[in-house]
Order: sequence, then C-alpha cells, then structure tokens
Amino acid sequence: MDSLWQACMERIKDVVPWERAGVLLYVPEDDGFRFHALETAVPKRLLERDTLIPRVGSAVGWVYEHREIHVRPDLQHQQVFSEDRLYAEEGLGRMVNLPLLARGSCLGALNIGSVASGEPEVEVLEFLRQIATQVALAIENVQAYEQLNQMSRQLAKHNAYLTQEIKEGSNFGMLVGRSEPLRKVLAQIQAVATTSTTVLITGETGTGKELVARAIHESSLRRTKPFVRLNCAALPSGLVDSELFGHERGAFTGAVNRHQGRFELAHGGTLFLDEIGEMPLDVQAKLLRVLEDHVVNRVGGARSVRVDVRLIAATNVDLDEAVEKGRFRADLYYRLKVFPIGLPPLRDRKEDIPLLAQHYLQICQAKLNRPGLAFSETASARLARYDWPGNIRELQNVIERAAILAPTPLIEIDERLVVSSSRPIPNADRPLTLYAAERGLILRVLEEAGWRIYGPLGAATRLGMNPSTLRSRMKKMDLSRPTALPTLDSLPQS
Repeated sequence: MDSLWQACMERIKDVVPWERAGVLLYVPEDDGFRFHALETAVPKRLLERDTLIPRVGSAVGWVYEHREIHVRPDLQHQQVFSEDRLYAEEGLGRMVNLPLLARGSCLGALNIGSVASGEPEVEVLEFLRQIATQVALAIENVQAYEQLNQMSRQLAKHNAYLTQEIKEGSNFGMLVGRSEPLRKVLAQIQAVATTSTTVLITGETGTGKELVARAIHESSLRRTKPFVRLNCAALPSGLVDSELFGHERGAFTGAVNRHQGRFELAHGGTLFLDEIGEMPLDVQAKLLRVLEDHVVNRVGGARSVRVDVRLIAATNVDLDEAVEKGRFRADLYYRLKVFPIGLPPLRDRKEDIPLLAQHYLQICQAKLNRPGLAFSETASARLARYDWPGNIRELQNVIERAAILAPTPLIEIDERLVVSSSRPIPNADRPLTLYAAERGLILRVLEEAGWRIYGPLGAATRLGMNPSTLRSRMKKMDLSRPTALPTLDSLPQS
C-alpha cells in the first residue's frame, strides 16, 4: 500500500502541483474520518495523522455521503466546510476532495490541496478520479488481507484455549455430588446460565469456582463461542492491563506486535476472571468502564474496540471487607454482584466425598495407566473423617499421590496426610503462636505435595508463595524433607 501511495503521488505531481495529499478513511465507531496516508510540504501543519474530522459539517463527510467530487477553488477567500479554515491557515489556496469508491461503497476521501488557487481543468479532475478509484481498490484489498490475518490469529488463539480446555476437561468432575448444598449451586447455575447476567462466584480455595464458571458457559447460548480465563493474581500488576485489554505495537518496551486482550478473544463468549480481588485499583476502574460501555481501549491505542462478552468473576477473599478497606472499588463490586453464587466447602458436603473420591480414582487409573485401583476400607474411612481444609483440590491431590505410591491396586491413604480435626491436638492447652501456626501449615502442605516445591502441584503454588520465599521460610523453620519417605520428585518419570 505504501509503495502504491508513493507512486500515485509522483504521477499526480506530473499533472497538477500539490502541497498536501491525504487519504481519509471513515471510522464508524467515531462517526468521522482519520488519515490513512498523508504527505504535505506546507511549513505550518494543523491537520495531522491523528486528527479526527467529523462526518457532519466536513468536506470529506459531504463527499462520503454524496459520492461526488467537491472543489473549493479559493480557500483564502471562501471557506465552506469545517476544515477549510485550517487548510487556509496552512497556506493552501485550493482543495479537491474525491470519493474513494470500491464495489459500490465509499471508504472515505482522497484530498489534493495546493497553494495555487483556481478551478482545475476537467481533464485533471478526470485523472484524479481515476487515481482515487485505484487507491480505493488497493485499500479495500489491504483491509481484506488484514481482516483475514486478524481472523487467522484469533482462530489460532481460540484453538490454543480450546486445546487447554480439552486437557483440563477431566476436572469437570468437581461438580460430582448429591448433597443439598451442591444441589442449590446447580439450581443457581441452571437459573442464570441462559442469561447474559454478570456472575460473581465466591468460596474457599479449591472449591471449584472455575468449573462452576465453565458449567455456566456450557449451559448458556454462548456455548459455541470461546471461554477465556485470566487469573488476576498470576500476573504482575503492570501486565494485567495489557492481558485484559490488549496493546498496540510499540505501546511499551517489548511490544513488537499488536496484542489482542482477553476481552477481544472472548468476543461473543464468556470471560472468566479468577481471583478478581487481587486486581489493581487502576485496572478495576478500566474494567468498570468496559462493563458499562462494552468497549475496550488497547494500551497505546487511540481507537475503541466494541466487545460482546459475558463476564464471570471469582474470588476467595471477602470483597465486602476489601471495599471497606479501600482495596476494591465499591462501584465495581456492586456491578459484579448482580448474581452471586457461594460455593460450599467440602467439609459441608461430607456425603459427596465418596463419590468425588471414586471419580478421581477413575481419572488416576486412566492417567497412570493402572486399571483396577480401589480404596481399602481404612482409606475410605480416613477420607470421610477428614475435614479437607484445601477442599476438592486437596482431595484430588491426595488421591493422585496415593495412587502413585500404591504398590498394589488396593489404595491406602497415609494417615499423616489426613488427620481428622476431631482427633485431639497435641498441647491443645497451650496457646498457638503465629510462628507455630505458620510452621504447621507449611509442613502440612509440604507433606500433601510430597515435598515438591515447584510446579502447579508444588507446595509454593498451593501456598500462593514464591518458591524461593518458601525455601527461605523452610530454612528458618528448620523444615527439611525426610529421607526415609518416597516423594514425587524421587519417583521415576514416565
């Protein structure tokens, strides 16, 4: 396109002198025109590339609507349209506006301005009209090519998300159960799924908030569109803005290409924002605007992009308290809390534990290629007695670890992993210090993770800590892995 534009400008100068030449394209969301290309030799420039010329009252707007050539032969003495005053101040004497017509539609206008005044010859106008036609066809081809490229990139990203969803599809079993608390949640899912209402899911860590969000999406009219997720706590605060709303090329150091944010990727579908209570306050304000106006502005971009997205948010923190302490915007909180769903902890769903345990054991059989696995009576009793402070995620991890370590198809559960809360606590009469409570929590999570620190199933991830920070705490608290116990890290990897 750039080489064509330069060639056109050189040919035009052979026929008619000019000091300003530009191509303006119509932008529907702004109801105005912006420069697609601009060349000027005037010393005083008032209309630059980023200038928005409104459709109403402008020369390019008249040409766009009437699809005819318009000439102002004496700008210094007669100014007809809104931009003519600026052209006159730049020193131009004449302006010719030509419609960019391609296949029956008008894309914008070609502007040719010169310091000299006077009516151009008929042959000159015919030549400029032919130039405008070629430029319009070239722009249409470029736009079609860019649209195909954008669709290709978006499809590639959607495919990546779908591939990830397929890999995690087995986790949908977290909604297994027959307890009354779960039935209430399922009834709420069924009631809200067919609407476009914003949903706020609350509950302790590991209760299955993402799976409830997926269930709402799969039961909605948007089920054939993307389900896109973003963990607000997993990204540095400086990147949340870019990941949500996208960025333009050159918006910041390292932004070598235009990047579509999660809102654009989820267009027509559902966006799930996990751990929304950890979102920075400045990003909260921008999110509120998107929810109200349904448009996003990429970082470093001047144009707004309209999006159609159903938002589902989740958090394990008390947002009422966060609002009181100024850590969360009250207006955003009430905008999100249109339809709240509170997930019960696993200790309130005791009757679901056997069903969930059996479900995850079947998953382990397929994952580890070990058919015929079954729980012993002792293991089933221990699973039922335990209060599961880590909820369903902890149950899944304990069962997977037990299946890996089991020498026979009969699964036993290590008593040290599931100590019932009803069991007497040693030294219960002594006050528990903060140090002792923290050390006990870290020790328990390390044992649950098989003393693995790194990775998605590692203790650092479960505790929400940096691995190096966890290692430092372990050193201060004199915590080290027992050499007599087999661990996940010491087992051969298949």
